[in-house]
Amino acid sequence: MTLSILDLAPIVSGGTASDALRNTLDLARRAEAYGYRRYWLAEHHFAPGVASSAPAVLTALVAAATSTIRVGSGAVQLGHQTPLSVVEQFGLIDALHPGRIDLGIGRSGQRRAEPATEPATEPATEPATKAGPPARTDARIVDGLLIPPPFDFSRLAGHPHLVHYATLLQQPGARTPDFADQIDDVLAFVNGTHEAHAVPGEGAGVQVWILGSSGGQSAQVAGERGLPFAANYHVSPSNVLEAVDAYRSAFKPPGEPYVIVSADVVVADDESAARAAAKGYDLWVRSIRTGAGAMAYPTAAQADAHVWTDADRELVKDRVDTRFVGSPEQVVERLRVLRRVTGADELLITTITHDHADRVRSYELLAEAWDRP
Repeated sequence: MTLSILDLAPIVSGGTASDALRNTLDLARRAEAYGYRRYWLAEHHFAPGVASSAPAVLTALVAAATSTIRVGSGAVQLGHQTPLSVVEQFGLIDALHPGRIDLGIGRSGQRRAEPATEPATEPATEPATKAGPPARTDARIVDGLLIPPPFDFSRLAGHPHLVHYATLLQQPGARTPDFADQIDDVLAFVNGTHEAHAVPGEGAGVQVWILGSSGGQSAQVAGERGLPFAANYHVSPSNVLEAVDAYRSAFKPPGEPYVIVSADVVVADDESAARAAAKGYDLWVRSIRTGAGAMAYPTAAQADAHVWTDADRELVKDRVDTRFVGSPEQVVERLRVLRRVTGADELLITTITHDHADRVRSYELLAEAWDRP
């Protein structure tokens, strides 16, 4: 199977964090039965609609609830932790579930004065654009794949909530080292070449990944260290081709480059049912991009009741337009375009709906359709 899952443990309107976490364990067991390759857990903070705040803890719980599927983080925000603590956490999980653990790492938290990603709720790991207006304002189609204009993340940089939240994720006065140096420390601890010993962790069989949303440092470091790389089409679709190209250009052997590309997906028996199940996504994304943090995922009635402005719709357009919603055949056809254009070895699927049964059914239908010749 060349499909994997990225789960945010979404909290829905009317639900609780306990409900969300139980749903995650249920979905992980089902994903294993459906044949998905990996089950990754995101790291998000200060989000009323996301329960995945501690990926190491959640990875351990999912690994214990399953038996064969690979489980890991997508991604640990390394700007908020030390390489030693991360390696020890995942080394501990690997000691109980050897050969199944992925350590996905992102560079969130590298900057204190601006968000390293869409605020506290996105599995991205670096800004999609530099400060200032986006360089491109037009959408384009590349061999059948929609590449929307960049979202201007700089508009969130001074949001008072985000500035305050950044101070809560690190000790006062803490200074995060350069991302490349942190990755080198992670690899040294895992490989046993560091002067200090990470126990557990040293000699662990964890697979280290880097996640990124642009052709910047994350892609460069992944390539130069010969690590597999995950590019975020679902968070920053405008930059996915640049991210993948930068990674491949920087890649150094031994080994071969390996790319996983993410996508937001909702599948149902037909397009009408899929669009009904997918309702609320635009309102959910709006809550993220206004700096409030992901809201509890809305009901269809709550979504219908929202009065949209032109500015609102522009705020979420790139995410809404690049979500894959439809029947199994429709979605598989579009996902195969994404895989072909990006050259992805795997696709990383995120499905968020208000009804857990709709989410489970979406993954089931997708797995069945993906395996068809």
